[in-house]
Amino acid sequence: MCRCTIVLGMEVWQSTVGIFLGQGKYAVEILKRFRMMDCMTTPMASNLKLLSDASSETVDATMYRQMIGSLMYLTNTRPDICFAVNTLSQYLTDPRSVHLIAAKHILRYLKGTIDYGLKYDANQKINLEGYVDSDWAGSAIDRKSTSGCCFSMGSGVISWFSRKQSCVALSTAEAEYVAACSASCEAVWLRKLLSDIFDLQLDATCIHCDNQSCVKLSENPVFHDKSKHIEIKYHYIRDMV
Repeated sequence: MCRCTIVLGMEVWQSTVGIFLGQGKYAVEILKRFRMMDCMTTPMASNLKLLSDASSETVDATMYRQMIGSLMYLTNTRPDICFAVNTLSQYLTDPRSVHLIAAKHILRYLKGTIDYGLKYDANQKINLEGYVDSDWAGSAIDRKSTSGCCFSMGSGVISWFSRKQSCVALSTAEAEYVAACSASCEAVWLRKLLSDIFDLQLDATCIHCDNQSCVKLSENPVFHDKSKHIEIKYHYIRDMV
């Protein structure tokens, strides 16, 4: 038997086998509000350079901000739209038609994925793991990279973020290194939180990264000469390793 509880627009489905978190009802309300019920596509187009087009027409800033604000709340259970919403939220001060089109692109994707959410299996082993990645110079305006990270515990993710980096990386290894540092800070915070709330004694948390140069840079101080210009705070990950 499955029981559903709705709290602040978030649906919590509970059963003997686990818990499912979703915001399907809230997603439908957003689609109806902005008249986007008859559509379906992917979260975001792969070509983001068009977003820097300042020659496109301005749009109603209030409506655009309402749309992005609604999508931000939806990311509480939808990490799949986190990067797209983060990218579009950078244009709240001066939204253009290209940004509104991209926002509606996300709404079209939501139409086909209303039932998506987070499932936590009751029988899975509790083990905190992280996954980190970044794009290199993804922003066409200031050429800063974007860090992306998520942490899973058992069968589902419990924490995730998509965040533009504060410095310009000169290589993919440096972009990944900065992202890995942010992920390590998040891992330390999650471990302390889980320890305080549930009194859990966790094993070492593994953070998966697909860039070998970043991994070597985290483990071996010899590479320090090649990355002197990286701010000192990003070497925090070495202490965590």
